[in-house]
Formats: sequence, C-alpha cells, structure tokens
Amino acid sequence: MAELKKLRSQRWLANNDFRTFNHRSRFMQMGYDSKDWEGRPIVAILNSWSEYNPCHMHFRDRVNDVKRGVLQAGGFPLELPTMSLNDAIVKPSALLYRNMMAMEVEEMIRCHPVDAVVLMGGCDKTSPAMLLGAISANVPSVFLPAGPMLRGQYAGQALGSGSDAFKFWDDRRAGAINEKQWEGIIGGIARSPGTCMTMGTASTMTALIEALGMALPGASSVPAVDANHQRLSAQAGRRAVEMVHEDLRPRSILSRNSFFNAIAVAMAMGCSTNAIIHLIALARRAGHADIGLEEFDHISRKIPVIANIRPNGDSQYLMEDFYYAGGLPALMQRLWPHLHVEEMTVSGRCLRNNIESARVHNDDVIRTLERPIYAEGSLAVLRGNLAPDGCVIKPSAMDARFLKHSGPAIVFDDYPSLKIMLEDPEADITENHVIVLRNAGPKGGPGMPEWGMIPIPLKLLRHGVRDMLRISDARMSGTSYGACILHVAPEAFIGGPLALVQTGDCISVDVEQRRIHLDISNEELARRKTRWHPSAPKYERGYGSMYLQHILQADQGCDMDFLLTQAGSAAGEPDIF
Repeated sequence: MAELKKLRSQRWLANNDFRTFNHRSRFMQMGYDSKDWEGRPIVAILNSWSEYNPCHMHFRDRVNDVKRGVLQAGGFPLELPTMSLNDAIVKPSALLYRNMMAMEVEEMIRCHPVDAVVLMGGCDKTSPAMLLGAISANVPSVFLPAGPMLRGQYAGQALGSGSDAFKFWDDRRAGAINEKQWEGIIGGIARSPGTCMTMGTASTMTALIEALGMALPGASSVPAVDANHQRLSAQAGRRAVEMVHEDLRPRSILSRNSFFNAIAVAMAMGCSTNAIIHLIALARRAGHADIGLEEFDHISRKIPVIANIRPNGDSQYLMEDFYYAGGLPALMQRLWPHLHVEEMTVSGRCLRNNIESARVHNDDVIRTLERPIYAEGSLAVLRGNLAPDGCVIKPSAMDARFLKHSGPAIVFDDYPSLKIMLEDPEADITENHVIVLRNAGPKGGPGMPEWGMIPIPLKLLRHGVRDMLRISDARMSGTSYGACILHVAPEAFIGGPLALVQTGDCISVDVEQRRIHLDISNEELARRKTRWHPSAPKYERGYGSMYLQHILQADQGCDMDFLLTQAGSAAGEPDIF
C-alpha cells in the first residue's frame, strides 16, 4: 500500500471509503478490471484530434500507438479529449482561444486521477496551449508533435503550405494564373495529415518545445505519415510512465537556460514571429517573468539563420527535407557553442546526451554557422515612439531594401476598409507608402488575428511589386513573408501610439538600429492623444468578455493576468470526500 500512495491517482482509487468505491465502480463500468490500474501509473493522453483539424487527422489512430507504449511500460492509458484549434479554420483567431485551451488542459489534469500526461498537439496554438496547461498542472508530461505534412505538389513543382498560397494568390490577383491552375494548386498544396511543412508557427513551436526539453529528441520534425511517427508515439507513451517513477515534472525541466536554448533555436531556424508571443507566455508560466523582448533581440544579434526552409530566403526546401537532413538534433549540434547543454529533458538525459551524436546529412538544408541563410537571427525587435513597448519584424524573409525605409503612411482602422483599397486598380498608393492597419491587436481583433501579412495592393501587383512596408498590431502566419512589422505594443485599441497615426504622416524604420519612428513632434502626438476615444468592446458576455478583461499585450505573451505564476498558486489538489 505504501507504494500505491506514491501515485497521485491512488487518492481516487486506493482508499477504503465510499468515494473510492464509487470511483472504482465507474472504472469497472467501462469494462476495466482493478488489475488494469492497481499499482500502475495512470497516463492521461490529452488528444486534440478533431474532424475540424486536418493537422491532427492521424491522431485518431496515433492515440492507439501511445496506448501501446504506456501498456508496454506498465502504465494504464486513458484518452482525454481536449479542444482542437486549427488556425486555418478557427475565427476570428485561434490565439483568442489559446488560453481557454490552456485552462482546459490544466483543469482536466487537476480534476482527474492522472499521474502523467502525453500531450498530443501540433497545429499552431495547440502546442503552446497544451504546454501552458501542463506547466501549471505540473505533473510528468511529454509532448507528442503531430509532425509536418508531406510536401505539396503541383505540375512538377514542390509547394509549401502558406508560403506558396500567398505567392500564388498574388499571381492569381495579378492575372498570371487561370482557374484550372488555381484549382490544381488548391488540391496539391496540402495533401496529407500533419501541420504546415514550411517553417510556420506549427513547425516553429514543436521545434521549440523539443528545444525546451519537453519532447523526445528528434520528435518535432518526424513527418506525420512516416512510420517513425507511430514508433515515436509509442516511445512517448513509454517515457510518460518512466517519468512518473523518476518524478520528472515540467518545472524540473523548464529552467531559465532552457528558454535561452529555445530562443537560440528559434533564431537559427528562421522561426515564425509568433514564437515570441508563445515563448514569453510559456516562460512566465514557468516562473521566468524576466524573459521578454530584449532577450530575443539580444540572442538574435548573435545567432544566424542556418535552416534553409521556406519562407526564409529563396529556399526550395521544406520540413520533410529538414527531417532527412538530420532534423532538430542536427541543427542543435551545430548550435552547440550557443546552447546550455546541461539542461534536463523529458528523455531523462541532459541536452548534451541528446544531441552529441547528431549529424547533418545535407549541408544546404542545415547550413554551418559560417555559411548562413541570413547573418543574424530570424527576428528583430524594434522600438520607438510608434511602438514604445516593442514590435517585431522578420528580416530573414523580406526584401532587403526595406530594412531601412521612410515613407508616407496610408492608414486603415479595420480590415474591410483596407480590403477595398487593396483591390482597387486605381488606388492612390506607391510601393514607397507604408500601409498601417490598426485595431487588430489582442483586444482590438480581438485575439490578434493573422491580418498582418497585408496583401500587396492590386495596382502595385500589376506593376510587378511583390514587397512593401506594412505595419500593424496584428500577427501574421509563420508561413508568411515580406516587410511586415507586427505586434505593435501597446495596441491601437487601448490607445497606443498606432491609434494616433494619420494618413500622410512619415514613418521611418531602421532594422539595423532597431528603430521605428513616427516623424511628428511629441507635442503633436500628445494633442492627438487628447482627441482619441476608445471603441466599444467586441464582447459583452461569456469567454470573450473574460478574455478582454484579462488579456495582456503582445510583449507580455498574450496570457491572461490571472494565469501567470506570479498571480498566485492554483487551488492545488482537489478535495476528495
């Protein structure tokens, strides 16, 4: 009996009282026998499978592989479904619901007899949401990434989800693609289960979770339909059981240096801009409130982009190629001098042990530090009177001539009015203009929709323009590219300086100097501020209202203030009477 009390689940199942009788009878109602759970760790498999989520289609079957691994290691597996957030389908923004999913994960772990969890996620917001919840619940946890889909194919050329969608959509708007070609691209760009196979937010976040130490070595780049993914799933199940006996929990793994490792990997991979929001939120949940935009920019100055994967540069390569080239362990092996290699991981070994034997099999896909895709990290953080709390740009995926640029603003308060201008063949706009979209931030969107990849106006497309400077308090898809300045903080909806910009104002950007500036006087800025009035909130009830009352700004990770570690501890273990 002493051994049984070491398992959290035994609070539900190992007492001589009425509640234990009730719990055991309900397990037996489902066809289980006491031999299934007595003395065995109960592993909850948190499965974000959904028929609305193509990224996770294979999870319906993959859960059986996880169960196989749990049983092999002497555990008792039980599937526990969660929300499923697909970025392409959920509106107005999956980020609006990331924290809702995180709360669900945390509370489902806390209220059930669970000794360990396997977190099955992958699509952009499911990965950080699950890890946020697991950090707060703090039971042994291992993350199982969905894996990238196969590369797209059409007319003999490889297609990358997202990146090529934006590219060919511009071509279609410019009249360079006919309807038959367009239908072929639609049918060929996403042709298997799995997440986007470009270096979008999904591949970014699963890689960063591996870099943090919360996924098994190499897990993040195994393609969804590869047989290795089935084996990986069983390995995750086995490892979850072992972690119970080792009492290895998320907060034992997620040190401050683990987050520095993840930031270094993010910069080297040519990460999604969304990585900043999610990593800051995760760091704060793990108790590292001092990790913010400055740490990202500091590391970005030292780490070049070495993963040659779309949408960075002019890459022909996709995540499938990255996997064949050695995957994340191989990339991290090349980053060794910049990593804290003694940090613990879910494998039960430190990072050093996980990556020391890794090798790169294609030097063009995973470059050396001496031959990078881009000389600095993927992202840069800009500050100035237009973004006193910071904003983000992705220099590795834009036209270099906009790294330093000044031009007149053309301002839009909402997306519908912006869209009218974008489709107007006679719009009064040049490629030197700076398009400004506002009221699209955490509260203004709400949920910070991925509207920041503002399309090139039709008038300019027809003249061959494919990039220009665009600024917003929105986000953009990690598969996007171009000279887009995002996450402007504070956002316009709460009265940030972006709310005060007028069409015709000159905006200056200097990425090397990390500067963004609205070229008007402080006095004029103050005068405009006195004339600004807030808009009505988008939600008056339900989750949306709670979100608007408690959501933090982009530079703080868009978590809810009451979910932060600093806000106090959760209720702890539930009472069982």
